[in-house]
Amino acid sequence: MSTGPLISTAVNLNAPGRYLHWSIFFVSEANLVLIVVMVVIFGAALLLPFPGHTGRNHAKRDDAPQGDSDGAAASTSPSAPSDLGDNADAAMWTSRMRRGVLRRLPPGKLLPDRQPAYVNSWIYVFGVASLTTLCLVILSGIAIAVGGPDWWHTNPVGHFFNSLHLWSVEAFMAFLVIHLWGKFWMAAWRGRRSMTWITGVIAFVASVVECFTGYLSQQNFDSQWISTSGKDAFNAVGVGAFFNLMNFGQMLMWHIVLIPLVLIALVGAHVLAVRVRGVAHPLPVHRTRGKRSLRAAAVADLAEWRGPTRRYDILKEATVATLIALILVIALAGLLSSPDEPPVTIATWAKVAPADFVATAASELAGTSETATYGQPYNNVSGSAQSLLFSPASIVGVRQPINAAKAFVLAPLKKISSTDPTVAAALTRYNSGSAATRILWNTAYAKAVTKVSFRGGHAVTPSADDGPIPELIGTELTLARSGALDADLISNQAFYGTNFTKPLLFLEDGQYFSNKATADHLTGTQWGVMNETGSYPGQPWLWLYTLWYQVPGFDNSANVDLIAIYLTGAATILLLAVPFLPGLRDIPRLVPIHRLVWRDWNRREAATGDSPAPTE
Repeated sequence: MSTGPLISTAVNLNAPGRYLHWSIFFVSEANLVLIVVMVVIFGAALLLPFPGHTGRNHAKRDDAPQGDSDGAAASTSPSAPSDLGDNADAAMWTSRMRRGVLRRLPPGKLLPDRQPAYVNSWIYVFGVASLTTLCLVILSGIAIAVGGPDWWHTNPVGHFFNSLHLWSVEAFMAFLVIHLWGKFWMAAWRGRRSMTWITGVIAFVASVVECFTGYLSQQNFDSQWISTSGKDAFNAVGVGAFFNLMNFGQMLMWHIVLIPLVLIALVGAHVLAVRVRGVAHPLPVHRTRGKRSLRAAAVADLAEWRGPTRRYDILKEATVATLIALILVIALAGLLSSPDEPPVTIATWAKVAPADFVATAASELAGTSETATYGQPYNNVSGSAQSLLFSPASIVGVRQPINAAKAFVLAPLKKISSTDPTVAAALTRYNSGSAATRILWNTAYAKAVTKVSFRGGHAVTPSADDGPIPELIGTELTLARSGALDADLISNQAFYGTNFTKPLLFLEDGQYFSNKATADHLTGTQWGVMNETGSYPGQPWLWLYTLWYQVPGFDNSANVDLIAIYLTGAATILLLAVPFLPGLRDIPRLVPIHRLVWRDWNRREAATGDSPAPTE
């Protein structure tokens, strides 16, 4: 037996508490124990000797008296040796780190006021622009967080801040991609700057994930469609069992807590890497050929710049960039606003497309719907998991068990059966039927439901040997129209009720949900999940993932989600490994776009004959 149950048996803190009362004081035994422990710790901190209290490691300050009361000269000084040696202070971890930081990042590098003269192109601006718009993203996100996740759906001020957030994100991702393009064509990884490139690429990937979870957290129709479309890829590789795109609460926590911490750390590491190593030197105007010339160029790339420089007021540039970005984002938010197509509910579906709802509910009961036959992580239907050499989803197994018939039809009806004798009788008859009998009933109703009509709001199907199913599905329709089914499918959760997996899977099994997405241009040849409702820009930063779904041959494959994930992962690894792959890292030399970046510098060098020889 594990220690957990033993401890919980010995000390059951879930049992009713015991309380002490004297005079005007009333306290539980648990709080009293906690207070006593705190007092004991405080007393121990006061009384126990601190390491080094004997003063053996103490050195006098330069301005301290250098003699005793009798005027005798002191025997020690800050520079005098101690019993730990001459460099006792220098050996401390803190001292070592301080010296290392100052050696690698002196104030002149951290806040430079000069830059090499070749840093004279608009391409260099997009790094600062990315940082400033990231700050706007964070600030607008904080404003939305203050109002709460529903604020921007119901309040004009909240909607304006959401618009600020949307357009600052669009600007941030656009500037970040342009910055990445520029650094690639400048071969900015040269001269031991590979970590600068790698941290930048990882920060870009983290930004994509951050934006993706942001779209999933919106709780509107766009987020519903993205989550149900994207979940197939995550489920195929086994990640969906733990990173559930249809769980709004989980995605919100990733979006506002976990990924921002990682992203800020990565951006900070990237900026420090730029400050430590500086910006890459210009590539030669003419292509370098021969091993000797290439080695000489590599040595030059490693060296510190000793050529001409120009003024660089980094704080002024950042301030101006922030103001420009702020004006741009406010203008876009004020003029164009942001999309907020209301989410689809089961109640809306049952009212607008009752025939589709009835047919879908019947397929859930029969076990023939997409969810019922999905496989991992929802159920163990064999042969449904995608596989390329192996099946990651099968390895992970069922982590979010869903029995479609029970979850979507039988369980909700059972809850009302105690007050509805007709439903109780129908459920008893259905559950008491043999498996073969239920199959016959479901098959007969599946044929009859194709000719369903509605009279007085009730579903009417042609007479068939379908047993109690018409009563069950008819009551299910009534529940759905009342909104009770929406509530029931998330009612078994904790207080917040933010996991919309069941209602979204039920919606996805019908035609109404996808028809609405098609009408809003969220599907088709425009790369699926990267679209947005209305005329708003979508998520073009997802192109590397979504494009695989449009490749002939891939688009009709049963394993297309695995293909898309594998190829996107391979492309990302290649992007990270660019500094180390011959051929790939030489593309900027072969395609001389860098001449446009450094054209002013190249003209100046050609006119003056300056060719500084960098030194180590």
